[in-house]
Amino acid sequence: MLIVTPLLASVLTLIFIRLSFAVIKLRRANRVGLGSGGNEELERAIRAQGNFAEYVAFGLILIACLELNGAPWWLVCIPGITLTTGRLIHAKGINESPPNFRNRVLGMIFTINTLIALALLNLGWVAYKFFV
Repeated sequence: MLIVTPLLASVLTLIFIRLSFAVIKLRRANRVGLGSGGNEELERAIRAQGNFAEYVAFGLILIACLELNGAPWWLVCIPGITLTTGRLIHAKGINESPPNFRNRVLGMIFTINTLIALALLNLGWVAYKFFV
């Protein structure tokens, strides 16, 4: 039974919904039905939401694989926390006006390093389980 993955997925979904509402609010305020209509604030909100979805999907898949293959809960939690932290920092940085590139870069460092770690953890864990 998955325990960590549903908790992480729920938290990440709530963050995604918050980012989606920001896009909806700006679309309504600026009367833009598709794209950003040249509005920089809306463009940032759209990219924060899209970027979040793009990276979180891979992270959750890898976290679920790790948990389904019997990794200890703490080995699943740590990358889940760092992925969530990275995505929050990045979203904050991209939505600031002007964009805070320091936070964007820091958020991406957390995110990319977490995805690399998850890929390696999954490969290592599967090899460990296969040979033990």
